[in-house]
Amino acid sequence: MGAMFRSEEMALAQLFIQPEAAYFSISELGESGCVQFRDLNENVNAFQRKFVGEVRRCDEMERRLRYIETEVRKDNVPIPDCLELPKAPNPREIIDIEAHLEKTEGDIKELSESAVNLKSNYLELIELKHVLEKTTNFFAEHDEGGIGMDSVHKALIPEDPQSAQMRGRLGFISGVINREKIPGFERMLWRISRGNVFLRQAEIESPLEDPATGNEIRKTVFVAFFQGDALKSRIKKVCSGYHASLYPCPSTAAEREEMLKGVNTRLEDLNLVLNQTQDHRQRVLVSVAKELQNWTVMVKKMKAIYHTLNLFNMDVTKKCLIGECWVPVKDLPNVQTALSDGSSISGSSIPSFLNVINTNEDPPTFNRTNKFTRGFQNLIDAYGVASYREANPALYTIITFPFLFAIMFGDMGHALIMLSFGLYMVICEKKLTAQKTDNEIANIFFAGRYIILFMGIFSFYTGFIYNDMFSKSINLFGSSWTVNYNESTVLSNNELQFDPEANFAQKPYPIGLDPAWQLASNKIIFLNSYKMKLSIIFGVIHMIFGVLVGIINHIHFRHYHAIILETLPQLLFLVALFFWLVVMTLMKWVMYGPGKELSLSPTCAPSVLIIFINMFLFKESEVDEGCDMYMFDFQPTFQMILVFVALICIPVMLLGTPLYTLYKNKNKKVHHLNGRNGDINQGMELQPEIVEEHKPSPSGHGEEATDFGELLMPQAIHTIEYVLSTISHTASYLRLWALSLAHAQLSEVLWNMVLQQGLTSDSYIGVPILFVAFIFWSAFTVSVLVLMEGLSAFLHTLRLHWVEFMSKFYTGLGYPFQPFCFKTILESEEVAE
Repeated sequence: MGAMFRSEEMALAQLFIQPEAAYFSISELGESGCVQFRDLNENVNAFQRKFVGEVRRCDEMERRLRYIETEVRKDNVPIPDCLELPKAPNPREIIDIEAHLEKTEGDIKELSESAVNLKSNYLELIELKHVLEKTTNFFAEHDEGGIGMDSVHKALIPEDPQSAQMRGRLGFISGVINREKIPGFERMLWRISRGNVFLRQAEIESPLEDPATGNEIRKTVFVAFFQGDALKSRIKKVCSGYHASLYPCPSTAAEREEMLKGVNTRLEDLNLVLNQTQDHRQRVLVSVAKELQNWTVMVKKMKAIYHTLNLFNMDVTKKCLIGECWVPVKDLPNVQTALSDGSSISGSSIPSFLNVINTNEDPPTFNRTNKFTRGFQNLIDAYGVASYREANPALYTIITFPFLFAIMFGDMGHALIMLSFGLYMVICEKKLTAQKTDNEIANIFFAGRYIILFMGIFSFYTGFIYNDMFSKSINLFGSSWTVNYNESTVLSNNELQFDPEANFAQKPYPIGLDPAWQLASNKIIFLNSYKMKLSIIFGVIHMIFGVLVGIINHIHFRHYHAIILETLPQLLFLVALFFWLVVMTLMKWVMYGPGKELSLSPTCAPSVLIIFINMFLFKESEVDEGCDMYMFDFQPTFQMILVFVALICIPVMLLGTPLYTLYKNKNKKVHHLNGRNGDINQGMELQPEIVEEHKPSPSGHGEEATDFGELLMPQAIHTIEYVLSTISHTASYLRLWALSLAHAQLSEVLWNMVLQQGLTSDSYIGVPILFVAFIFWSAFTVSVLVLMEGLSAFLHTLRLHWVEFMSKFYTGLGYPFQPFCFKTILESEEVAE
């Protein structure tokens, strides 16, 4: 957890690498993933960089891999995952991979083209077979095998003595056309022939396979009868326009029978060839699929290496590559090791080395996380990445976030559901990670599995304190309320009142809320007051803690004046007003109760809110005789002092920092910030180093001399914002009370309106009613109370941290450390795909 207190110390390093060792050194750095390279060729076009040829070479290999993967997936060949990711290939392996990919692509293309040609021939034979089979129903044998179909002759040739002469001139065209084109095709034939074409058609029942795409296509066999050569030419043009396949068809049954036998023989031979081709293609794809993932990973790593090398510069002699990178100070030895390993692998005689350089640039922010803390860190980074070495709110959020959520979601039953879901994802995280689902919602839940687990644990605790489980209480220790009435009095009075002095044992309920409140008619009034005051107490403490964290930042950055002139007045303002409200609430709980004298009895207990309002108005309210307006004698004087202290803090916050800055800028020597990282052997942090120079400005002051108005304006905005936000933020924490009360009441309504319908029945019919009611109750409980109410409480908790808590100390103006890491690159590309 110490690594999360603030971001890692960063150093800007220069790498001096020999060209022959560059590829291997960057490969080792990519495996370690601890450096973020800077682009030293920003003004150089991407196509003019040194390694652009190698990047194009990698692009071509990636294109071939994508083609091979598409063909593998088209044939439903399983692609095994890599058990261990391979390292980036060396130059000799690159040549072998490139040659292998080229050969494999050529083989697959050749097999695909051959298969398409064979399937095209197979399709033509199948269509011809259907034409020969379907046209048997269109023709009727007449005389000596002529085309003597009576219906056709009656439609085209009238019954007269000359019909015998016309019969010999009647012709036909047969073929196959897509089924959806038949209506248009038929209309077009009618128009060009003016009704002198007789069209017969029959659908092919089984779908055919498109040779190119493999999709199913539905087709229809047709025969068009006509008279005359001119009409024949027109029909052929229409068939060509509708992409119909024309096939020869003998006019006699014997010829058709003979031709059909030949087609069937050819189909059997072609089917055998197709099966052999498919088997050979399957063997090729299976052998390729075994290495496909390894090749893909190696090519992606190789491409990332050359992209990174394009960020390097050549020295003047062009014998050394120079690069700059941000490195965590703790990882400097790892970088040096990676450089030496790269040089030894390449066999370079000249070692590569790194040099830490000074800079005045802001380093990137790097918070070292693990699978547990990563989710909480992402919550903070979603608001804004912390400035360099700023106190990291994620460390405190691990506890405060689930706790504030649990105050709004305090129900043991609902917490168990959430806890079980989070525990399942944590226990089965390896199996769920291996599934690599594309469901975005499922990935979000899985990424926040530890947050969900903690929210469930904390919600169960607060539900135990509230003594609330599915809107019902659990009587573990016995109620501290005693009934001193007889049975008839209890049964005949619906609104029986208990006197705390007489009916309450002076021994309180051991922990949490007494279960007797579940039966009280004034339960909601009591819980309103209880939860509202708790929300104010926790809210004020949370904000005070945020202001105190700001002191840690000021001490680290050596802004000691800000502690006196900003943080201390802010803390006094918050304590003098709102923490005093918390103190009065706690005093009221302790001081007033049954069995005490009249002035300390519950009837004389003053309203904390009225006292707080009167403190600002400097007035007193009337009270009953025998009661005191205040809790102790000198309270009015003490409250007046608190108000004056709070008022004094406002001008200090407003004028303190501008006056201090103006005083400093009057010095003749101007302090310039020159970043210093330290060296490799000393883990020195990048801290401002004071370098004194005398550079007079035209105004007679140093270069940082600023007009007082320019200094006052942002400080005035900051002061006004803090004073007003302190009031609004305190009221904002009342959402803890509001959502907790709404959640409890909604749970109670769901129990009484749904599940209670089956529990109140005394007959046998109550069993099915209870079964159905439980289904609806459980469905509404999970969907509404756990998911929707849980999401609502999550968002409100997020707002309380982002606005009410982090605004007290967090600037969030940094930029993230994005190291060159093969694992990150591969994961991001998988998400993009």
